[in-house]
Amino acid sequence: PCVKLLYSWKHGYLNTALLWDCLHPPPQPAFAEQHPSRRGNPVTVHFVNRDGEKITAKGSPGDSLLDLVINEDLDFDGFGACEGTLACSTCHLVFSEEVYEKLGPVTDEEMDMLDLAYGLTDTSRLGCQVCLTRALEGMEARVPESVADIRQTQDSSS
Repeated sequence: PCVKLLYSWKHGYLNTALLWDCLHPPPQPAFAEQHPSRRGNPVTVHFVNRDGEKITAKGSPGDSLLDLVINEDLDFDGFGACEGTLACSTCHLVFSEEVYEKLGPVTDEEMDMLDLAYGLTDTSRLGCQVCLTRALEGMEARVPESVADIRQTQDSSS
């Protein structure tokens, strides 16, 4: 509509309906309405916290496990300190081999951060890099007993 408004203005007339549309665009549908795969059909994830307690949460396909922890306000002390920028390893999670094989490839950047994680295993991943899919329904993710935050190590060595 705004392109038509400019055209009509240039040619000597003004369409007030177009002007109104440009100045007051209709509200956009919510993100979930624009992306049907993101609404409904939540993916259930079972976290095992540092105390061995199982905590179940549901998230939308496409969300990362870090998003799920934040959105559901799960209390994992120190989890996701860098807010998903791949600058720490505080969202380190451990999976069964079966689940790990469904998670997709690990990037070099993620491997660099995982090398600094406490309690690293062959099936470790960063929660900020694991996105929920329907294939992960009912999976279990274990939070390691402790957190190693490389950012604190760098700060203290300065």
